Amino acid sequence: MDAQTALIESDIERYLELHRNKSLLRFITCGSVDDGKSTLIGRLLYESKSLLDDQLGALDADSKRYGTQGDALDFALLVDGLSAEREQGITIDVAYRFFATGKRKFIVADTPGHEQYTRNMVTGASTADLAVILVDARKGLLTQTRRHTFLASLVGIRRVVLAVNKLDLVDWSHGVFAGIERAYREFAAQLGIANIVAIPLSALRGDNMTAPSANTPWYHGPSLLQHLEQVEIDSPAEHGPLRLPVQWVNRPDHAFRGFSGRLVGGRVRPGDAVRVLPSGRTSTVGRIVTLDGDLPEAVSGQSVTLTLADEIDVSRGDVICAAGDPAGLADQFEAHVVWMGEEPLLPGRSYLVKLGAATVGASIAAPKYLVDVNTLEHLAAKTLQLNETGVCVLTLDRAVAFDPYAQNRDMGGFIVVDRLSNQTVGAGMLHFALRRSQNIHWQALEVDKTARVRMNGHRPGVLWFTGLSGSGKSTIANIVERRLHALGARTYLLDGDNVRHGLSKDLGFTAADRVENIRRIGEVARLMVDAGLIVLTAFISPFRSERELARGMVEDGEFVEIFVDTPLAVVEQRDPKGLYRKARKGELKNFTGIDSPYEAPEAPELHVDTMQSDPERAADAIIGYLVQRGIIRATN
Repeated sequence: MDAQTALIESDIERYLELHRNKSLLRFITCGSVDDGKSTLIGRLLYESKSLLDDQLGALDADSKRYGTQGDALDFALLVDGLSAEREQGITIDVAYRFFATGKRKFIVADTPGHEQYTRNMVTGASTADLAVILVDARKGLLTQTRRHTFLASLVGIRRVVLAVNKLDLVDWSHGVFAGIERAYREFAAQLGIANIVAIPLSALRGDNMTAPSANTPWYHGPSLLQHLEQVEIDSPAEHGPLRLPVQWVNRPDHAFRGFSGRLVGGRVRPGDAVRVLPSGRTSTVGRIVTLDGDLPEAVSGQSVTLTLADEIDVSRGDVICAAGDPAGLADQFEAHVVWMGEEPLLPGRSYLVKLGAATVGASIAAPKYLVDVNTLEHLAAKTLQLNETGVCVLTLDRAVAFDPYAQNRDMGGFIVVDRLSNQTVGAGMLHFALRRSQNIHWQALEVDKTARVRMNGHRPGVLWFTGLSGSGKSTIANIVERRLHALGARTYLLDGDNVRHGLSKDLGFTAADRVENIRRIGEVARLMVDAGLIVLTAFISPFRSERELARGMVEDGEFVEIFVDTPLAVVEQRDPKGLYRKARKGELKNFTGIDSPYEAPEAPELHVDTMQSDPERAADAIIGYLVQRGIIRATN
């Protein structure tokens, strides 16, 4: 009977108290396919006695059904939970497991080895303190070894265990082990990783897993579990200034108002001076409230509710900082971005970025460079594909509080979300704020939009005509503008072809170029609306996301989406410019409706069915809608 079991039987409360106070180590296992990651974790769970009897029974049954070790237990099956993983013998998803020893608690993430699941590896590494990089002793360093080491360094992991596995298959060769260790340290030095412990292993047989192995008399270091139990974890954020992103404004009744969240940096005591960002207002901490009562102090990692001495406006997404050392505040950054979406990054497209508790609109510029994770070479690129990593400029629609990722993961790490599908398509790490974000300010003007609208005698707005090429957008827009002009309205028509002679002369027709074209048009339309005009735009604008971006640039009620709906067969038959014929012959690439998609509006303000209505009648309906909405008067 070991000491832990004896304590459980003799004094369970003492055992539970000791268990609560154990430190927690989060680590990942990664490397190439079949290096033995899942087997290593399964062996750790087994040797640490973290498996219940029913789990051991299930493992025994699964080993007989799916296992690769004959009658012996196949420890990999403890972690490879997906049926597809069991059938293929590989890890696809990130599998998290908890276990504990007498000295420490652990959460381990088993991350995929295949290149196409690199995004899953980034997910598992994002919260880890240490990485166990496995290398098959027979194969040496492989592409994925370098890839995963680079990604681990990218997300801030600075402690690595180089686990040279399957050493039994090379006769426990000290020379093989030393060669792999030497090559790995040379590569890791390029990434700034110096804290490396190399351990020779056979995860399947248990050698050097929990105790020194007689098969490696030339190795004098700790076993894997011994190292994991004793390695010191020191996060820069813990010793940094106070950071508390507000997740919830706690108002149970009129007498209490607190701000709840998890401290992601520093510590706080009642009476400490704090600054709230982005407003910049200051106050002092009144109380530190928890479910178990008030605390005299809270430290990084704790979830608490703070009350402030002054009644100041604080909302979800704000950050409570140390008054004397607040976070930065900016809306433009250089950042590393790991792309996780099946569709490539579209520079200029409007995405959502979640940074801490704040969610803001954002766009990502074309990469400054793409990182070749095998050679660490910087490559030219116009976009990022699935699993690619690059350095980009990130522009947000408002300033947010931040710290560089190297100083504070929680304050400098973000995810990118597609606005329409709500899927996470990227993750990133902020390097620094761009100087121009601090030096460019909005200039207040004496003649404002209200004054210009009053002089014009009508409300401004955007009439956004969208539809396939040849659907009749420009024809109908021309008629509508003529009618508005006759009514005395001040207008301007932005036509797709005309704009490409000047403003968008440098753009082609790739998806990225189309996104940038519509972004520019949206900005021009916004300025014209600020001038008090009714601006008409006749563009294919094939993507819903970009049309929503343009809508978001003006105030509510100022954007009218008009879907000019004409079937593809009809516009191909019309083909006034001969474009469809060229596209069908392959002479015109990326043509909407042929080899590039058109995303029809789901809820446009006006739907013009050109099979049921001629251009004059369509214009009548649009003018009637504008009168009904109060944008213009019938006689103006």
